[in-house]
Amino acid sequence: MTALLLVVIYAAFVGLGLPDSLLGAAWPVAHADLGVAVSAAGLVNIVAAAGTVGSSLLSERLIRRFGTATVTAASIFTTSIALMGMGFVRRFPVMLLLAIPLGFGGGTVDSALNNFVALNYKANHMNWLHCFWGVGATAGPMVMALYLARSNWHGAYRAVSLTLLCIAALVTASFPLWKRFPSVSAHGRGAKPIPKSVLLRIPGVFAACFAFFFYCGGEFAAGLWASSYFVEVRGVAPDTAAGWASMYYFGIMAGRLLSGFAALRLSDKTLVRIGLALILAGVAALPLPFPGALQAGALLLIGLGCAPVFPSLVDETPKLFGAKNSQGVMGLQLAFAYAGGTLLCPLFGWLTPLIGLRAWPLYLAAMFVLLTAAIEYARKKAAKAAAQAK
Repeated sequence: MTALLLVVIYAAFVGLGLPDSLLGAAWPVAHADLGVAVSAAGLVNIVAAAGTVGSSLLSERLIRRFGTATVTAASIFTTSIALMGMGFVRRFPVMLLLAIPLGFGGGTVDSALNNFVALNYKANHMNWLHCFWGVGATAGPMVMALYLARSNWHGAYRAVSLTLLCIAALVTASFPLWKRFPSVSAHGRGAKPIPKSVLLRIPGVFAACFAFFFYCGGEFAAGLWASSYFVEVRGVAPDTAAGWASMYYFGIMAGRLLSGFAALRLSDKTLVRIGLALILAGVAALPLPFPGALQAGALLLIGLGCAPVFPSLVDETPKLFGAKNSQGVMGLQLAFAYAGGTLLCPLFGWLTPLIGLRAWPLYLAAMFVLLTAAIEYARKKAAKAAAQAK
């Protein structure tokens, strides 16, 4: 039963990843159809991420009341409805409106399943969980590329919506499996949520939240602007650029598959440091004049580097801050994560009239350097508090 539930959770994370990469792949064509500038993608991202931040902050309360399974199924269904609406949208304000439920659905799934797996499964399963997010995120641009070849980006949104509807039905059918887990996150009964002000005073939590802030700022900016960078700066065709962008998500997916095996021997700390080194190497390679499709190699390297960072940081949460605090801290971290996507990803879009899309690699470098500093500071504070407690 434990293995069967893992299959369901993995499928849910495929559904979580599918919508995340659609906008960036569609945008070189979609922005013209909607009559807005390239930089308007940042506004869609802001609205969606604002919904995700809100749902992440509410996640602990919702999960304790309704349980992980119910929250997960309802959230995936909400995301499916939002995507179906985007499959018919013809006006930009309507897309912005639909971005609210799109973001809200994603935040609760992310927080619920990350904490559930961190509490109930080994570290390698956390990496494989996020590998399946990469499966969805890799498939997104590939589906979009197929529909862009037929000048029908709306069709990709409708196809992904129907896929998520099937995943929501699968999670609903699995409800009896969740009752076998005694943890509070499984069935929704337990102590009252810990106030956010209390959680933020735990040594290292605030810095850990900012680590998630900069990680998602960098990860989202890498995914959202990759196609536009290759189209506008490198002169690549939109459907080709969408296919190349999938290499970034393929790198995340494949890297997390490998990280799951590596986690059997390496610590979370080591995996994160290896990942950060690969990210910075890939970012440094972006401006280099590689011929043809080899230009996508830098995106692949960045994806491979991103692969172990997020799941390893998530897996560390109960270890650094305690199991009783983990759901609350998880919600905070993911709220900061999507706030980073909300602010830092569109910030580059707003800056493009001044610095141009050519500056995208430098922007990514800044995000990941700040991420590195925040991670090391959070670990130092948490370790010092643990030593004092002994």
